[in-house]
Amino acid sequence: MAFQMKDIQFPAVSYDEWKEQAVKALKGQPFQTLFTKTMENVILEPLYTKDMLLNKLDGQLDKQIATIRSSKAAEGIKVAQQIYGDTPAQFFTNLQASMDKGNQIITIDSRVPFKWDDENLTILAKYLTAYPFKLFTESSNDPVLKVFDHISDQEITGYIVSKEPIILDAFNHVRTLSANTVPYHYEDADAIQELALSLALASKHAEHEENFETFINKFFVHFAIDTQFFSEIAKLRAFKVLWKAFTSAYGIDAPVAIPVIAETSLRSYSKLDVYVNLLRAGNETFAALIGGADAITVHPHDCLSKPTDQSIRIARNVSLVLKEESFVEKVLDPAGGSYFIETLTAEYVEKAWNLFLLIEEAGGIDAYTASGQLKTALQEVNERRLHDVKTRKQSMIGTNIYANPVDELPLETNDLFSQIKRLAVPFEDLRISYKKANPKVEILTFGTLKDFKARADFVSGFFAVAGIVPSQSGEMHSIEELKEWVTKTDAEYVVIAAKEEDAKSIVPALLEVKPDSLLMDVAGQYKSEQDEWLAKGLNGFIYNGQDIIEKLTSLIESLKGVQQ
Repeated sequence: MAFQMKDIQFPAVSYDEWKEQAVKALKGQPFQTLFTKTMENVILEPLYTKDMLLNKLDGQLDKQIATIRSSKAAEGIKVAQQIYGDTPAQFFTNLQASMDKGNQIITIDSRVPFKWDDENLTILAKYLTAYPFKLFTESSNDPVLKVFDHISDQEITGYIVSKEPIILDAFNHVRTLSANTVPYHYEDADAIQELALSLALASKHAEHEENFETFINKFFVHFAIDTQFFSEIAKLRAFKVLWKAFTSAYGIDAPVAIPVIAETSLRSYSKLDVYVNLLRAGNETFAALIGGADAITVHPHDCLSKPTDQSIRIARNVSLVLKEESFVEKVLDPAGGSYFIETLTAEYVEKAWNLFLLIEEAGGIDAYTASGQLKTALQEVNERRLHDVKTRKQSMIGTNIYANPVDELPLETNDLFSQIKRLAVPFEDLRISYKKANPKVEILTFGTLKDFKARADFVSGFFAVAGIVPSQSGEMHSIEELKEWVTKTDAEYVVIAAKEEDAKSIVPALLEVKPDSLLMDVAGQYKSEQDEWLAKGLNGFIYNGQDIIEKLTSLIESLKGVQQ
């Protein structure tokens, strides 16, 4: 009889049986090391089971899934690429090309390099009449809003993202009230804070409308999607559950879907190794697609400096390729039923709703902001997020780890995004400082290659973040040889890389002959010896988990003193 894989039956394994095997595999490490605490203070478990999910939702799983699946405002996800251009002619040429090549929603930031005069507004009006649109405006007095004076078709559809509500009574299909959480996102709000703030903004807008139905018809939510893939999927799904709870408070029993508009986050974008931004964008876009966003704007990988025709095309194709080749948008709720995602969604719903109630009890979003509570909460998250990046607990490939030391920072800066609080900025500033100083850095290695390679490689990677390629002394096998090298080197800064037991004898000996002008560190922590070595002239230590920005900033200041 031919072998049939489908006929194979695997025995059911309980959580306790799995845990027993996991503990054995850990070889003495605590089982708790498999648990991860997120930025939202949610504990991620190493394994999720059906029983755990059912216990968490206490019989509400079907209701959660049904709410999410009935809350999709549109079929699939629309491509909403931003249009760029330095001149009106270039801008409108790019706009037409974008729509011809797959863009579905015209996306425009009104802060263009040219004026929105009547001629340009007349041309723009023709496009806004023909296609859906998303406009970013500064205020109700933004010049681009005069485009509606040139439009007679009241059935046009679009979204206006503004810092204040825009009144367009004649255009019932243009949504002008948004819970725009993107500014909070760039102040480092976590997913739960973004969700709570979206409801708080909705509450504020609803209070100022004559009735709730009018509010719903004008309202949409706007999220930035970050690189935390599963978290962002859960965030979008959780919003739909929260929205159902929010509308229920106004007497709406049936689910009322509102558009969920998304854009890729620039919080993790870097000017260093910019093609990694393309990977980040792909990750974020796929999360938006799975999470159920109705439209997505993918920022070009070089948008922080100056996007090119190629990068704009690639960004547009990120959405198109995912839509066409993954077939995910053909599924109403791709993540539905996942033990992990459903549990995370429920966690976000619970925590975000509690935070929303706290904001409402404080008097609403405006009072909560004025009291300083919001600023304090966001600052706490910002400090934790920066700490994780600076200590490399959170990896930013090409920026804080696996950096390309010969990568050049672009000279241009895109004013549209220059004020965004990005995690990579301290590392970019570090590159600039080290490029100006251009210190001569060497790694002093002791023993055979296998003895020092791991530490030498770590040090090289450490300095690659600053754009420095240290040279290495090569194998050395005696303290006398090391002493001679130290007294003759023209390096301004040296890091000793050796086995721990070797370093304990090497370092004191080298400190005796080290020139005063030479800064010397050792790779490793050496807690027992550090006070003694520092007292004898050692500059410091380089080790895993260190605040890389603090260390390299302190070092460059010391090196500047040596160079002077």
